[in-house]
Amino acid sequence: MSNGAESSLDRTALASCGRLVIKVGSSSLTREDGHLDVMHIAILVDAIGAARARGQEVALVSSGAIAAGLLPLGLTHRPYDLPTQQAAAAVGQGQLLELYTALFRRFGLSAAQVLLTTADLEYQERYHNARATMDRLLELGVVPIVNENDTVATQELRFGDNDRLAALTSHLVHADALLLVSDVDALYTAHPETPGARRIGVVRSADDVAGIDISRRGSEVGTGGMVTKLEAARIATGAGIAVGLTDLEHLPRLLTGEDVGTFFVPTGKRRPARLLWLAHISDPDGALVLDAGAVRAVTERKASLLPAGITAVRGSFDTGDPVDLVDERGKVVARGLVTYASADLKSMIGHHTWDLAASYGERFQRAAVHRDSLVVLR
Repeated sequence: MSNGAESSLDRTALASCGRLVIKVGSSSLTREDGHLDVMHIAILVDAIGAARARGQEVALVSSGAIAAGLLPLGLTHRPYDLPTQQAAAAVGQGQLLELYTALFRRFGLSAAQVLLTTADLEYQERYHNARATMDRLLELGVVPIVNENDTVATQELRFGDNDRLAALTSHLVHADALLLVSDVDALYTAHPETPGARRIGVVRSADDVAGIDISRRGSEVGTGGMVTKLEAARIATGAGIAVGLTDLEHLPRLLTGEDVGTFFVPTGKRRPARLLWLAHISDPDGALVLDAGAVRAVTERKASLLPAGITAVRGSFDTGDPVDLVDERGKVVARGLVTYASADLKSMIGHHTWDLAASYGERFQRAAVHRDSLVVLR
């Protein structure tokens, strides 16, 4: 971990990235009374307008729809039940987009509303449709305003918070960088109010943030906090995407590569969106218990999981459902899309594929989880 100017060479690339995703939360867009803060939104739009003038394409993942709907509905605080949240989002989404549209018009830019659920990234056809639409909007010079589809999303179809949605969106559009706008200007060695807390200028690995207290949240308006932002940074950097973190005041300077906020160095390479969903969004329908040899094959040799390496089947699932792969101690080591239903797989435990093919036919001579539909979890 390092602080200050030594990270400037890394972050200077933010000023020349071809495509950016910027995520802003409710706490940065609203006042304490629940109204939209027009001045704050104008600062955000000005920063995006300047980036567009530099030739950069920008997609904006924006919270604030539910908060924007509180006052018109006469609500004094963010509702806790899903139907009221969805009603507030339905009312507030239009007001939020109307304001963005008016502010972007000052730069000769158009804004477009894009509402997503996890299903839009889960299924290949819907993923490609979403990606094609986003690509075309960006190519046309439009600023897509992305949000979770709160109006219709059930709990099972939710991303959970817009930080995670932003990380997955950055992968969806093949962004070069993701910028997370928080209510604090950077990640610190302790809570910013703690005496002696120091800004962390650059994060190169998970070890750099180990042991930092990020449990306290700065606002009750939003759904996330620093925990979700670090998770989003982990998802994005693991997919080869640089991440910047700062507050709205420092965003313009971060966008031009100045030494503000925190810069997260990419740690991995791009992966198919389906594997990102599998690792970070999917809700497993069951679990397969692996023997020690199968664990090594899956995690170290990146091999497919064969029925011979399975010692137990837990839960009820169908072909194509996500399942956890666990070792004999119950630790989850991977997750994958199973090629057999649980009822069939239980009778196949410990059998080699050639034995299964001889007994049941050639269609049973396949892996239980193919390596192309499997992701190792750390």
